[in-house]
Amino acid sequence: MTVTVRSLEIAVPSTELSQEELRDVFLAQDDLSRLGSRLVSTSFDSSGIERRYSALDEWDPAPTDEEPLFFDRETGQFLNPTTGTRNQVYAREATELYIRSATEALAAAEGLGAADVTHVITVSCTGFFAPGPDYRIVRALDLDPSVERYHLGFMGCYAAFPALRQAQTICQADPEAVVLVVSVELCTLHVRTSNDPDTIVGSSLFADGAAAAVVTGRDLPASTPLLQLDHFETVLTPVGEDAMAWSIGDNGFEMVLGTYVPHIIDEHIVGALAPLLDRDPSLAETAYHEIEHWAIHPGGRSILDKVEAKLELDEQQLVPARQTLRDYGNMSSVTVMFVLRDILDRARPGARERVCGMAFGPGLTVETGLMTTIGAPTARSELAAASAPETSAGSTSAPEPAGSMPAGSVPAGSASADPAPVSSMPAGSTSAGSASAGPTSAGSASAP
Repeated sequence: MTVTVRSLEIAVPSTELSQEELRDVFLAQDDLSRLGSRLVSTSFDSSGIERRYSALDEWDPAPTDEEPLFFDRETGQFLNPTTGTRNQVYAREATELYIRSATEALAAAEGLGAADVTHVITVSCTGFFAPGPDYRIVRALDLDPSVERYHLGFMGCYAAFPALRQAQTICQADPEAVVLVVSVELCTLHVRTSNDPDTIVGSSLFADGAAAAVVTGRDLPASTPLLQLDHFETVLTPVGEDAMAWSIGDNGFEMVLGTYVPHIIDEHIVGALAPLLDRDPSLAETAYHEIEHWAIHPGGRSILDKVEAKLELDEQQLVPARQTLRDYGNMSSVTVMFVLRDILDRARPGARERVCGMAFGPGLTVETGLMTTIGAPTARSELAAASAPETSAGSTSAPEPAGSMPAGSVPAGSASADPAPVSSMPAGSTSAGSASAGPTSAGSASAP
């Protein structure tokens, strides 16, 4: 049966962080060494990021009487709260984003309401609390108390694909199921100043955000684009277990990201894609660049560069990933959902186009997904239609699965392309991504 994403909504916190201002604040830290200063400049300037968002209003210029926990605006210095303090902020701020994005996704799912939801899947690796976000969503949206709830925790940047795969599995087992998938990551809660290269690179990349999707196999009419879920695969690379890790420290969560991670991805990406593409015989003789869209998790600019070069993709095929990185930074598991939303916004009216997705995380784990956009009768916007990548002569159209609806008859994604922010950050007030992340060769900061 055909399982589709009927809406996909994205959201960010209100505080906008300028990458240049963040760099300058990090450079002004008292404990930064000369080598650390060079690493900060290189990592921030080569990141491919212009702005990010944070749930921490301490970076907001508005005056407050509250005692600072993360950043002292008067001294311009970072503070170092305990993991417990950081997690308390996570429980408060993440709950708001979970509820907001879930509410918007359900409102955007035509023909469905709160009474239709049968399952809730939540995703995060940046904090924990119980009763958890799955519970909070059920209560806030007034869902049936018997709704089945699942939480995918601490998996890292690739976790959105296992969540979508689980939603697909549920819907294939129960044709009437409606699954609400919600991912929230508050990476900036784990920011710190350090001379450690991993921590510096992580601070140059990570950000906060949320995404929610409504997934079902129900046959319903719709007037917005649809994302059909076709196949998913998991691959563990033969090397890299020690190159990427995410652990809980006394003063926040800590990431290890070795400098060799982009090279591991470069060496093993073709093998990681093979099991996924083998699932669809129509792609057997298809060159990578003939698959119309590529939803690559933008862990960092050098990872996107490696993927584009290795697979010989057209630069237009990486535009959604690069623009997501530029405008939002690396939001861990949330990020690839932003990329998918961008691709949906570009869906051509009435067209069916393949999407190959890929995300990376600890293990080294590579999660891949094969999907299909089904364009609505009218484009979401003239701009989206005009900027959609052109299909090459050999491009592959997605096969029409048994029982599928005609192109344009089903939906997903909401009407608004931009999540809600923004409170501008003053020069010198900042935050930064979370968990550390690694390597720092000149020009290549990246994280999964």
